[in-house]
Amino acid sequence: MVLGMSLASFTQLHVIISLIAIVSGLVVVLGMLGAKRMPGLTALFLVTTAATSVTGFMFPTPFDPADVIGIISLVFLALAILALYTYRLAGAWRGAYVVGAVVSLYLNCFVLVVQSFMKVPFFHDLAPTQKEPPFAVAQGVVLILFIGLGIAAFRKFRPMSRAAAIA
Repeated sequence: MVLGMSLASFTQLHVIISLIAIVSGLVVVLGMLGAKRMPGLTALFLVTTAATSVTGFMFPTPFDPADVIGIISLVFLALAILALYTYRLAGAWRGAYVVGAVVSLYLNCFVLVVQSFMKVPFFHDLAPTQKEPPFAVAQGVVLILFIGLGIAAFRKFRPMSRAAAIA
């Protein structure tokens, strides 16, 4: 039992949190392309992404590559949170926020692909050991998409401050 619930219930909760993090993160990162801040959705993305990593450490398994991904994600997430809420995207912190947010989202999507190939029969049949070409292609496509999205967001996310918007 984890947090007083069965492993199956805890796994379901973890998956729901992860999916909320991914969907809200995709909306936030796509919003960056239009220089939109979306404070409520951004907070949801950051909180659920942190919760995804934290709950991932609570599974009764030995330290593994998923835990390494969780640690890396939390480092980039901390960078994004610091840049956004402490430094208010000033100067280089705007870029730090974009990089932190996009990398955190990418790592969630990376794990989504891994889990899909482990748990979804159609994908599992294509790459049962995750060493087959379909798995590599899927991860490669996700990586290339996020590199492009990250570069575009870095270039375009220049939100106006509230003071500038009012003036």
